[in-house]
Amino acid sequence: MKLYNNPEKSTWPTLLQRPTQSLEVIEATVNQVFKDVEANGDSAIKKYTEKFDGIALDSQVVSQERIEKASNLVNTNLKKAIVLAKANIEKFHSAQKTGKIKIETMPGVWCWQEKRPIQKVGLYIPGGTAPLFSTVLMLAVPAQIAGCKDIVLCSPPNEKGEIANEILYAAQLCGVTKVVKVGGIQAIAGLTFGTASIPKVFKIFGPGNQFVTVAKQLATKYGVAIDMPAGPSELLVMADESANAAYVASDLLSQAEHGSDSQVILVTTSQDFAKSVSSEIIKQLEVLPRKGIAEKAIANSKTIIMASNESALELINAYGPEHFIVATENNDFFVNHVENAGSVFIGNYTPESAGDYASGTNHTLPTNGFSKAYSGVNLDSFQKSMTFQKISKQGIQNIGNAIELMAEAEGLQAHKNAVSLRLNDLKKE
Repeated sequence: MKLYNNPEKSTWPTLLQRPTQSLEVIEATVNQVFKDVEANGDSAIKKYTEKFDGIALDSQVVSQERIEKASNLVNTNLKKAIVLAKANIEKFHSAQKTGKIKIETMPGVWCWQEKRPIQKVGLYIPGGTAPLFSTVLMLAVPAQIAGCKDIVLCSPPNEKGEIANEILYAAQLCGVTKVVKVGGIQAIAGLTFGTASIPKVFKIFGPGNQFVTVAKQLATKYGVAIDMPAGPSELLVMADESANAAYVASDLLSQAEHGSDSQVILVTTSQDFAKSVSSEIIKQLEVLPRKGIAEKAIANSKTIIMASNESALELINAYGPEHFIVATENNDFFVNHVENAGSVFIGNYTPESAGDYASGTNHTLPTNGFSKAYSGVNLDSFQKSMTFQKISKQGIQNIGNAIELMAEAEGLQAHKNAVSLRLNDLKKE
């Protein structure tokens, strides 16, 4: 990790840049795939699966028989762990339910809001270097709680042309209605346009690499909503000498092993602590099975020493991390004043891994600074808020004149007439 000591504020925009590829290169590829899938459907999907994933598939849809077989092959202890995680995720997301909100804004004028599920949702589950079955829980559980009718899961096939047993088990456990062996840009395109094998959906969820992120953003141009721009994983840790250097190093490496384009940042007020963490990273890195991937991510990562907690907080808010761990003598200062973060982890015994798997919060979070404007996935992500209003005779008489005056002032005579006709009829009664 590169070390920066009390960097000038003017250098922060450059210092806090993410390690992303040229957007122009990515967009050109994504546009090409989208146009092909829109025109040629499943045949284009099959072509790009063979090109990008190196596997030719006879069928993209996973049968119920295959799902049941896969579920039986998952280790019993792992199943128990998955069930435990699912229960906690259900508890946290079920607690987010809100009932109908109704109010009489003035006599005879009733307004209310109710929530309805998004009927058709697509869940993108990364496979690649690590099949993220935990993401199935994070997306399918709230979709099921919300009452989504069609829950379509897309995940890239492995070298054997299969989806990991754990992903299929989690899908069955959480009420997924269809599983398709397709990943990357072509999966997002399939969910956007619909093909013979992949249903068209109304909203797409799930993290992915830079190509998937750009593909999701392109999907919005075709009328499909997305959860957020969620790209390569990132973590910022704010820690001082009260923290455990080994714990901090393990947290940094836990995100670094996600992918070579991941980024981790340590912010601290102590140079000695920074050195201790650096030593721990070197030591722990040596025994990681995914050492090569983590090393590349660490090369993109930084240790930043700041003069005070106040300047550190300002830097953190400027970065807007996806994951933010705070382990300091004054955690409350950071917790109470952080403005931009996807999810916050507090204290020495709250590893980011807990949120990734089993504490109950959702791990599908905004990256690349989008935490400044986006929330992470939650129950509301799978619902729409619909407003209703009902006006009585008394109500239209109470607000009618105000509507007439406002409509006339805007030059919208038909709007005024819609009220005036009613008011004139009421005068005759």
